[in-house]
Amino acid sequence: MKKLVLISIACSTAVLAVGILIGHFGISSGPSWVSDVARDVDEHFIVKFMLEVNNVQIQENLKVLTKVPHLASTAGDEQAVQFILKRWQDPENGLDQAWKEDYVVYLSFPDRSNPNKVTVVSPSDTVLHTVREREKAYTPDQDDPDVVQPYAAYSPAGHPKGKLVYANQGTPTDYEQLNRTVDLRGTIAITRYGGAGRADKAINAAPYGVAGVLVYTDPLDINDGLMSDASETYPHSWYLPPSGVERGSYKNQYGDPLTPYLAAKEETYRIPPENIPGIPPIPIQPIGFEDAYILICELGGEAALAEWQGAFNCSYNYGGPGFKPTSAFHGSDVKLDIFNHGKLESSSNVMGVIRGSVEPDRYVIYGNHRDSWVYGAVDPSSGTAVMMEVSRVLGMMVKKGKWRPRRSIIFGSWGAEEFGLIGSAEYTEQYFTKLSERTVAYINVDIAVFANATFKASGMPSLQSVIFKAAKQVDAPGLESTSVYDNWIRYSKRVSPAHGTIPKMGYLTGAGSDYAAFVHYLGITSLDMAYTYDKNKTNARIYPAYHTAYDTFDYASRFIDPGLVCHQAIARTSGNILVRLADSLVLPLNSSDYAETLESYLNTAVNLYQHQLQTRNISIEPLKRAVAAFRRASARLDRVILDSDLANETPLKVRRINDQLMLLDRAFLDPLAFPDKHAFRHLIWASSNAGHPTFPGLADAYVDAESSGQSSDWDKVHRHLSVLSQAIDGAASTLADVI
Repeated sequence: MKKLVLISIACSTAVLAVGILIGHFGISSGPSWVSDVARDVDEHFIVKFMLEVNNVQIQENLKVLTKVPHLASTAGDEQAVQFILKRWQDPENGLDQAWKEDYVVYLSFPDRSNPNKVTVVSPSDTVLHTVREREKAYTPDQDDPDVVQPYAAYSPAGHPKGKLVYANQGTPTDYEQLNRTVDLRGTIAITRYGGAGRADKAINAAPYGVAGVLVYTDPLDINDGLMSDASETYPHSWYLPPSGVERGSYKNQYGDPLTPYLAAKEETYRIPPENIPGIPPIPIQPIGFEDAYILICELGGEAALAEWQGAFNCSYNYGGPGFKPTSAFHGSDVKLDIFNHGKLESSSNVMGVIRGSVEPDRYVIYGNHRDSWVYGAVDPSSGTAVMMEVSRVLGMMVKKGKWRPRRSIIFGSWGAEEFGLIGSAEYTEQYFTKLSERTVAYINVDIAVFANATFKASGMPSLQSVIFKAAKQVDAPGLESTSVYDNWIRYSKRVSPAHGTIPKMGYLTGAGSDYAAFVHYLGITSLDMAYTYDKNKTNARIYPAYHTAYDTFDYASRFIDPGLVCHQAIARTSGNILVRLADSLVLPLNSSDYAETLESYLNTAVNLYQHQLQTRNISIEPLKRAVAAFRRASARLDRVILDSDLANETPLKVRRINDQLMLLDRAFLDPLAFPDKHAFRHLIWASSNAGHPTFPGLADAYVDAESSGQSSDWDKVHRHLSVLSQAIDGAASTLADVI
């Protein structure tokens, strides 16, 4: 009996011990998803990613992408679509899913069988000079029949003829100045790129009776004054040769012009083409500076203002109107024969996805447009080649089972960007609700490499810290023991009250690339990055072969980035940021850096506007209080994040904080704030004509009121001040604890 009792006790003890062990390990390990939910970004993985990024692979991508011209909707564009689609569907290093998203969009083309012409004609209609119709061929690339003739997309067709005048950059003040000297009715104006948008050069001219406009790139603005293709310009250097012509979209609104605020699907309602706003009302045509030199140096009339003079070795005169008496062109007219036509064409976005493991309904989007005016080795194929390498490395890691991001990553190859950011805008219009509710951030890499001097980045201030962190981890090409960050700060820096001397970031205040719809329409935290040139060594407003037939693989690999090592640095930096946004437990967004920018904007507004506003009984105090409230709310949120052990707290707390960070920029949206600006809703980053680093709507309203002196315009200033103050105060409340 005693033996049985001892055996029973021993068995009970063993069962209890086993139960305790099972309970202990069961409780400590928990369900399999617990460790996934608490997982933070893996620094070792980021290092592995950057080591895998291969400049030789990027170079091969660039070669494929620049074999043929790939203007939007052409056969060359479709070849690029299939190349990207095949790569993203590759079973070994592709993505989880990839597909085409098709739209039917309104594009503008010249007539291949009836090319646009610009001529100088005598009173008897004898042709005295004909402007070159195609750029000079230095390599077989320029002779390809698919190289589109230089033209102004969305310029109307027409045949205006008149005396020539010189209108500098075609700004409103330029035409006003010119009109004081010359009767502009029935004239043809020649303008240079810069100062005003492409379409605005014609829009600003029309009220003065100008019949047509020519546009050229002055060597002073792009070539540091150099003009000779015998030794100074391409193919001897990166400078634009004399016959080079910058093509472009001549419309002011982004997205498909016939379907504003609607995705351009086949059966979507379309406005009539004649009702498209923001396009030239008169014919306009770009030409090379070799022809501009001939025309401008023959002009009569008074010498133009000193600031209107360019690189040509002659006086830039206003025009008589027309040519000077000693010119062989005296008494002659300039004639434009423009045969452009609009067409509905199919254009595709190529989309690819890596599904998130923990939060698949949160998206980090990485985008680059695919189409180019000709070969587009720099714009945009440098960015496409980089994006393809980033997606290859991440796709390979996923396929091998070595990694899967916390959040979903979406790659977008946008179509028809060159015609006005069409593909990305249609995407945001089609998926407006889903993207608004779920997108963490958008990374734009359009032109990845302008040149090989230094890194630059523009974006929301909340992204500053993650951009800096990534830049510190990437080696600067060609520099010993120097990071991209350290090299960047040598070229561009500012003093931050919180951080001391740091690199200077830009802001996404206009619609220069595909970030526009994400920033201005959806209010999604966004950034744009590139490697670029030393602005102390050149006056070039952009890389010189921009939008010309000379933007080829030869040009990019010889003069922009030999060895494509800067492309590699951009791939490493952008991919590093992408992984951090997709994998970090707490989103690497900093609202206090946003507060610093709002305070800087406020200081500028107070210095510029407060005194005049006070004389109008308009108080700026509500704006001061709102910015102060935003600073306090940001500081509180910082403390919550720092004081919390979020890896060991409820996942709902992490989700709540991340939603506050993710949705911050949405709080600055107001669909009624800018009624005259299509798809601009962000109160902090909307475009402005005032030229001051402050709140754009307030600045523009103030300039208009000061100019007109009308009480109704001062009422608009007061109204926008109220809209702005309440929006910032509302944004601050989104950072506070949820009640």
